[in-house]
Amino acid sequence: MAKKKILVTGGCGYIGGHTIVDLIENGFDVICVDDLSKGSLRMLHGVEKIVGKTVKNYKVNLCDLEDTEAIFIENPDIVGVVHFAAYKSVPESVREPLKYFRNNINSLVNVLQCAKEYGVQNFVFSSSCSVYGNADELPVNEEAKLKEPESPYARTKQMGEAICADFCVPNKKFNVVLLRYFNPVGAHMSATIGELQEVPENLVPVITQTAIGKRKDMQVYGSDYPTRDGSCVRDYIHVMDIANAHTKALQYMLDGKNTEHCEVFNLGTGQGVTVLELIAAFEKVSGQKLNYKIGARRPGDVVAVYANNNKAATKLGWETKYDLDQMMDTAWRWELYLKREAEKIQLN
Repeated sequence: MAKKKILVTGGCGYIGGHTIVDLIENGFDVICVDDLSKGSLRMLHGVEKIVGKTVKNYKVNLCDLEDTEAIFIENPDIVGVVHFAAYKSVPESVREPLKYFRNNINSLVNVLQCAKEYGVQNFVFSSSCSVYGNADELPVNEEAKLKEPESPYARTKQMGEAICADFCVPNKKFNVVLLRYFNPVGAHMSATIGELQEVPENLVPVITQTAIGKRKDMQVYGSDYPTRDGSCVRDYIHVMDIANAHTKALQYMLDGKNTEHCEVFNLGTGQGVTVLELIAAFEKVSGQKLNYKIGARRPGDVVAVYANNNKAATKLGWETKYDLDQMMDTAWRWELYLKREAEKIQLN
């Protein structure tokens, strides 16, 4: 039987690359589209090393409808799309909101239009817990009222979800799963792929780069939040657990198990961890002492957010398999791998 073909947009990015691995390991055929403005072919090469096969990437900007359409014309057997392609830096979105609206919204609209025209009926949208803003109740569940977003990036995720939901109303055969990630961290257990950020904004690569000496020190933003130790609380989740949820979401729709045309699921462990607790976990598994300073709060950061993940567990049959120590261990081994690769290049 022919393998079912999935189009992964933004597949040369952090979560996209790990999801391609999970999809292939679960029997899917995968093609990728990534214009490499944020993603990297290094990710795709790592993916290919893990899965033992080539993955075709189309270097296409999805804001170009004609080029996007060409992918669907060339691949009439696509049965599902996993849509990651989006800019995701909160600080950059605050500085350049129009750039974020133009890219994140136009690319989504184009992919949905092509899916409709070429009969692709299953769509997974990469969303974010940032849509909740400062939630009234924790752990937050999918029924929580969405608050005013804290950044233009978060607004594009709210808008993206609304676009998907509206699109399903007249298109009765179209199915969408919206996955709201909490804080993806860590790397593949082989440490062959992980988070690639030369100047990282996400906390874990900042930690690992500080520990290995790429950065002199790091800053913890805020010490006066109303939390256990004054630092922000987040729900950190291993990237391979996030990746597997996309595979589960596609299987759920392909098997006709979805009860609505547009459903939303939280992807988190359900455990809130403070920034200082995360640093302590890293220091424990790596044996490295981190040089960090406590600084002022950063605009756009919510105080605390962590997930109620019962819906994904019940309906998708999804569960988290990696604990905080494994998240930190894989992130650190990935950083060590990057250092070894850089040293090899220097020797040559």
